Amino acid sequence: MPDIEDEENLDSFLTKRQIEVLQMRLSGLPQQEIAETLGTTRSNISILEKRAYQNIARAERTLEQWMMLRAPISIQAKAGTDVFEMPREIFAAADEKHMRLPITSLDIVVQLRKKAPRLFRKRSLSRDARIFVTEEGEVLVDGMDEKQ
Repeated sequence: MPDIEDEENLDSFLTKRQIEVLQMRLSGLPQQEIAETLGTTRSNISILEKRAYQNIARAERTLEQWMMLRAPISIQAKAGTDVFEMPREIFAAADEKHMRLPITSLDIVVQLRKKAPRLFRKRSLSRDARIFVTEEGEVLVDGMDEKQ
């Protein structure tokens, strides 16, 4: 049964205890030393740390989904599309909305390859994907779960 201090903080996806454990881990302490300091087991610290990182990943996915909802540019790219054709499609979608994106074709290709590396086989998309671009020029790829 979790302690009262392990209750969720409504302002965060992390509990106070998870924050405490992450701070100690980021300062370089091993799990066993943290367990001794907090009067618990290394196993419990391991679970707290794992759940903290799961919560952080969930928060990151939530923010990315929110950004996708707000992104003014959205294209459906079909499997087999050459990565170097995608900037043309993105700029055409921006032109239709009378928008000027603050990025180059190379920026788009680099972001796509970095954010969704498993989406590509050599230069082509391995499966259909929805590509979003924010007004700031950030490229987002729907449903790729690349951070996991």
